[in-house]
Amino acid sequence: MKKILIILGHPVKDTFSDKLTTAYIEGALNSKAEIKSLKLSQLKFDINFSSGYRGNQELEPDLVMAQELITWADHLVFFYPNWWATFPALLKGFIDRTFLPGFAFRYTGKGRAHDKLLVGKTARLFVTMDNSPFYYRWVLGRPGHHAMKKAFLQFCGVNPVNISIIGPIKGSNEKKREKWLKKVKRLGKRLI
Repeated sequence: MKKILIILGHPVKDTFSDKLTTAYIEGALNSKAEIKSLKLSQLKFDINFSSGYRGNQELEPDLVMAQELITWADHLVFFYPNWWATFPALLKGFIDRTFLPGFAFRYTGKGRAHDKLLVGKTARLFVTMDNSPFYYRWVLGRPGHHAMKKAFLQFCGVNPVNISIIGPIKGSNEKKREKWLKKVKRLGKRLI
């Protein structure tokens, strides 16, 4: 049975990201996957990585639990909005504080070489945006996608990392949103 961890990285409650998350879960439950989830807006932790990699900033209980769930999961599914071409500070703070050396990767002492400690896991990113996906790709160069996929998840060994863009949300009608929800539910049913 596939173990899926869903991480909702939107800092605001009751958003379209919540609805997308619910649709994915409904699809995945039909596939008899084991599902656990984290709503970052409900976790209690300091998003400021104040000690950096010196390692003297103690993990809050919610982050210890998050690391246990990440270890447990085969597949990580992130839902978050694209803000200022990347992602919300809450999600960035979660990544900074949770995907630490010794947990997600380990430097080998040979220059920039490192061991990837999350090998064997896969991921999908569901990214909502108000911008045009065309503009995001060809004008802005997809900086948030590159950061999440290459600089973060693949750096730690998670591969493949697939990305689904949902948008533009702004100005979309109910029919369009329903289409997106059905698509996400189908992907959940396929466990990807």
